Parts: sequence; structure tokens; C-alpha cells
Amino acid sequence: MDYANQHREIVEACQSGNRRAQNQLYNLYSKAMYNICYRMMGNQMEAEDVLQNSFIDVFTKLHTFRFQSSVGAWIKRIVINNCINQIKKRKLTFELLDDRYDFAENHPPEKPQADLSVEQIKQAMANLSDGYRVVFSLYLLEGYDHKEIASILKISEATSKSQFSRAKAKMRMLLEKQDVV
Repeated sequence: MDYANQHREIVEACQSGNRRAQNQLYNLYSKAMYNICYRMMGNQMEAEDVLQNSFIDVFTKLHTFRFQSSVGAWIKRIVINNCINQIKKRKLTFELLDDRYDFAENHPPEKPQADLSVEQIKQAMANLSDGYRVVFSLYLLEGYDHKEIASILKISEATSKSQFSRAKAKMRMLLEKQDVV
């Protein structure tokens, strides 16, 4: 499938100001983008605000979209950037570690996962600090590697790795409190 041209007709109609096409594009992507917002922001109200602001950005910048990637990937990038910017406004802090820190040595081997519900995972993620939640979401759920996360968040790759490692440990602890791990 040619993902770069997926939904091309809808995007072109949006670019020419067609309101129905804008509604159609919003309906195609809003649920998936809301899920990203919710995972990154940690609460419903902020997720909804970031989603709406992101789609405002999408429609005001759609004239710059050149079909070099899928429109979904382009929208996702806007959503993630808006989430990160909103979190930075809340003064996102990362615990810095020395770049020479060896992550593998200091963490016990992973235990097999218990059956977890989506709601249990959402609840545990909502209890993570902003720094942990953002890195955890970008790495594990959105598929970014630590080098990309470091570049996006303007942190070192080691900090990204440590935040992810600590987020996993915190998630495990939170889920153990729920007696599910």
C-alpha cells in the first residue's frame, strides 16, 4: 500500500478548505491521536486540550503537507510535539544520570507479565511522573528509539534510557500494588 498517498483526496479537499473533508480527516485520526495524548499527558482534560490544539495546527498547516509520508504519520508528529511542548510548560524535569551508567547491571531480569487489563495499565501510567510517562510512551508505545527521544526532548540518550528503566520499575511497583504482577 502506498501510505504517502493514503487519504490523498481527503487531504487535498481539506487543503482547498472543504469543511466536510476536514471533519472526515478528524474522524479518521482523532481517536488514535487522543490515545497518544492521553498516554503522554496522563489525564483526560489535558489530553482533550492537546488533541484540539493539535488538530487546529493540522488544519492551519495542512497546506505545507507534501505527501512525503502518510498524513497519519504527519499528524502523529504534530500531536507528539504538542504533548511534549505542553509538558515542558509544566516544567518537565528529568533526573540526570552520568552517561557512563550501565543500565543492564543494575536491574533484575524481567518476570513474565501477568494478564493486565488496559485500564490497569492506564491507571499505572497516570501515576508516573511526567518525565517517566513521556519517555515510556515514546519508547514503548510510539516506537521511538532512545536516540530519537533524546533529540526530541533535548536530553542525553543515557537520560532517556534511565527514565525508561525507572518508568518500567515504577510501573512494575504500581502494578504489584494492584496485585497483578
